[in-house]
Amino acid sequence: MGIFDNAEPTKKEPEKVLEPQPVDKSLKLEAQGETKRSMASGDSSDFEMTLKIPDDGQRHTVVVKVDTVFAATEEGSPEWFVKLYDPLGVVWENSPTAEVEESREFDIMPGNEKTFTLNVMSPTGARYGDKITVLVNVNLKDDPSVSDVATLQASARQSVLAVKTSIGHEKTVTDSLASRAKGKPIGVFAILSPATIRGYVFVEAMNTDALREAVKGVRRTRGLVKGETSLDEIEHFLTPKPIVSGIVEGDIVELIAGPFKGEKARVQQIDEAKEEITVELFEAMVPIPVTIRGDHVRVLEKEK
Repeated sequence: MGIFDNAEPTKKEPEKVLEPQPVDKSLKLEAQGETKRSMASGDSSDFEMTLKIPDDGQRHTVVVKVDTVFAATEEGSPEWFVKLYDPLGVVWENSPTAEVEESREFDIMPGNEKTFTLNVMSPTGARYGDKITVLVNVNLKDDPSVSDVATLQASARQSVLAVKTSIGHEKTVTDSLASRAKGKPIGVFAILSPATIRGYVFVEAMNTDALREAVKGVRRTRGLVKGETSLDEIEHFLTPKPIVSGIVEGDIVELIAGPFKGEKARVQQIDEAKEEITVELFEAMVPIPVTIRGDHVRVLEKEK
């Protein structure tokens, strides 16, 4: 009898069967950042995209095709220019001198990525609201059903530009520009001449080239300032300050209107909601508080 005759037989573990992992056969073209943008006339914008290839162990040929849809607000709106390029050069463009190809093909290794940049340029004569939609289509050459599309859109907006003027002639320049803009297709929406800004006038317009030509014929102007001014920079000029702004309790003021015109007084109280101040006259026989409008006084001496 052997020493192992009474030993229990060893149980054999069942073999593990490895399930085949599903292969991602999708093709993905992803745009980075915003896919809808507004652009000033004459500006350009870049849309970045990444093309992801299926990691199925096979080398693929990818077909890239670009379609554009232009929506003009008026007849005769100029054409927008679109260019698609990769790190090696231009893939597709619709400029007047370009030979537009219907599609391009690229051989890409499995699991790799490829980057594209779509450049959209708004023409200088674009009308407000003109819009272009660009469809970048990709598909596998050996299986066109594996595909994806990136939809990118750009629309034209107005610009805020600064016109340099001779100091003291801002109002004259404003009136001259307003007169030239009437009845002419230069796309001027508004002209702003803040009282506190000397030597500059702000113009909200669409056609920057036409505005530049209009400015050349106006006396006391020194041309357009290079670059665009943002609304944030001039927004505080569009909100009127309260007429009591800058007046504080204790200021010595002179009354410039009303029955006490010419009298001097000290500010006792300020009501910003009603834009009124209460003062006490210096030469009154009896110190009686008098309430007047904030624009009826001129500050002579600030409270120390």
